[in-house]
Amino acid sequence: MNNVGYPIRMGHWKRLVLIAESKLNLTPMEKILREILLKAVRSQESEVKSVEIETPREESFGDLSSPAAMALAKPLKKSPMKIAEEIISRMQDSGFGIQDIFEKVDIAGPGFINFTFKKSFLCGELKQLIKQKEAFLREDVGRGKRVQIEFVSANPTGPLHLGHGRGAALGAALANLLYEAGYKVEREYYINDAGRQVKLLGMSVLAKYKQLLGEDYPFPEDGYRGDYIEGIAKDFKEEKETPEPDVITDFAYQKMLDAIKKDLEDFGVSFDSWQSERELYRKGEVVQAIDDLKAKDYIYEKDGALWFKATGFGDDKDRVIVKQDGEYTYFAPDIAYHRKKVDKGFDEIIDIWGADHHGYIPRMQAVIQALGYPKENLKVLLVQMVTLLRGGKPVQMSKRAGEFITLREVIDEIGEDTTKFLFLTRRSDSHLEVDIEVAKTQSAENPVYYVQYAHARICSIFEKARQEAIGYRQGVKDLTDFNGELFNDEEMKIIKKLLLYPMIFKNAALAHEPHRITFYLQELAGMFHPYYHRHKVISDDMEITKARLALCEAIRIVLRHGLKILGVKAPEKM
Repeated sequence: MNNVGYPIRMGHWKRLVLIAESKLNLTPMEKILREILLKAVRSQESEVKSVEIETPREESFGDLSSPAAMALAKPLKKSPMKIAEEIISRMQDSGFGIQDIFEKVDIAGPGFINFTFKKSFLCGELKQLIKQKEAFLREDVGRGKRVQIEFVSANPTGPLHLGHGRGAALGAALANLLYEAGYKVEREYYINDAGRQVKLLGMSVLAKYKQLLGEDYPFPEDGYRGDYIEGIAKDFKEEKETPEPDVITDFAYQKMLDAIKKDLEDFGVSFDSWQSERELYRKGEVVQAIDDLKAKDYIYEKDGALWFKATGFGDDKDRVIVKQDGEYTYFAPDIAYHRKKVDKGFDEIIDIWGADHHGYIPRMQAVIQALGYPKENLKVLLVQMVTLLRGGKPVQMSKRAGEFITLREVIDEIGEDTTKFLFLTRRSDSHLEVDIEVAKTQSAENPVYYVQYAHARICSIFEKARQEAIGYRQGVKDLTDFNGELFNDEEMKIIKKLLLYPMIFKNAALAHEPHRITFYLQELAGMFHPYYHRHKVISDDMEITKARLALCEAIRIVLRHGLKILGVKAPEKM
């Protein structure tokens, strides 16, 4: 593991690199190292367009490291050690003045080149962070590309459960992350308001309505249960609607959709568009999508049904889209829906689904290709379920939903910010456990409290400085006016951590993994709190006070930006 918590694999990092194209007016340490390395590597008569940069496994190996020499060994037919030596030699002639940037450059292991930055350079970067604030932290990896993220898209047949909530937190954070990275983002919710499930909702509410009237009316065997069904039936009864199946189904569906929208609003999650499945049928878009595929000879008839040639695009079997009785399968509107996405001209389409939809990915990728869209431009992120614990023991049932704990119940108990942050503490495709009792504690055990308290604690430091008017006439107001030589070893470790944030941000955006930001914020807060207890920020020594206030301001800037991406508040008081 590297010191930011992610495994280093050459293939993994290869996906996360960028060609350095910026000028040196913005120089987070990874970016300037990339430019220097690219110039040196290209002098090896290699058509290299990018280089890999990572954080070393151990602090003694330096601040950043590159396996570029090992990557060049095969094409150049030289040993990695020899190539590394040549790269370092050419770096001396790069014109970047590396003697002012690096304290040490050495070779380790089979050919890693390790870089240790000079204290003066790092302090200069810290000043730039304070001056430029968020502009220093983010990188325009999106370059104006249009991306659509479709997430949550829960059937409007019951309350949102924890899996839906985790998908909502992921989708919203990913949208924020990509927007900050320069993408033009559209957030969409696909409403599954057609088909058997919605009809079953109507049948369930109708049965409960009849029972409220005193009738001996059978409840559907596979109907939806839970207090919310009776609540909808009571609302229907009070509004004296005509108890026709279609009327009560529409009433129930709209009630559930309104409840879902309210839960998402209270969770701080919004959408730019809501796409109705019914609307796809009503506007003839399902028929049109099938006709388009027919025209391309991707549809054929067999045994009285219509089939899509999914095997022609890597799926394990062809798929029925219209049954023998003329009824559409659920796959048909999904084709129409993704055809509509393609027609909108997005550079990238991201679907966030429950993990139980894993087997559905190949057929949708087949559709995307049949529609003339690159397979790679459709990305599907899977979300595993959440197990709710109370004091370490699983909580399984909900009176409101009947079968599961609802998102609303958790938000009401531990709050929007805590719920959202906890949902983003791990990769979305890994199982997550959330302990309600731990989430309510105000301690280091509660990660969101720990991070938010770091921000609030720094705000209190500056409030104290304002109240005491400490040194403002001496220039503390200009937080870049500090002497970096006064920073101790612990402070320098925090500074290096801060200057790694742009790299973490960029890689999180490229990998579509907002949880990397969450992990980083926890580590940063874990460095700040012990530092705060060991060192007095405001003291009688004005020069040390100025340096430590500058460090605190930089930490505050990074915490605020990271929390903004996660959709979590950065409180000034707690």
